[in-house]
Amino acid sequence: MATKGDEKTNVMRLLDGRKIPYEARSYEPDPTMSGEEIARLLNEDPEKVYKTLVTEGKPGRHYVFVIPVGQELDLKKAAKAAAEKSVAMIRQKDLLALTGYVHGGCSPVGMKKPFPTFIHRTAETQDRIFVSAGKVGFQVGVDPKGLAALVRFTWADLTADG
Repeated sequence: MATKGDEKTNVMRLLDGRKIPYEARSYEPDPTMSGEEIARLLNEDPEKVYKTLVTEGKPGRHYVFVIPVGQELDLKKAAKAAAEKSVAMIRQKDLLALTGYVHGGCSPVGMKKPFPTFIHRTAETQDRIFVSAGKVGFQVGVDPKGLAALVRFTWADLTADG
């Protein structure tokens, strides 16, 4: 699936700038779609399609967690990874101002400022995962180790399923 009219997002431009190979995909967005439905539209295993979640620990301390779309973030494991007593999801209305991204288009690449980022350990064994390309309806498939050239992150066990 090619991108719509070969449209490039900022995430794609950042990947291009670092010469990090990726595969751009797009789909017709529908706000009622689940992550698993998006994975099916991309013709990909939901274990290879990841969502980006933003949390807050102590006031003013934010963390980014990247996990498979079919799983839920375990907030206790997330807090442990971030060395916080607890973390909570930020309010959806605060996402744009904090990250520069809207709900459904949040990418771990190219946020307004770098936040401590954690990627679920299952991605470590994948040769390619899909993450949001920074715009609803756009995804990029990239080697998770290649993301390290743009995003400093830590591998961690972040979901109830392990």
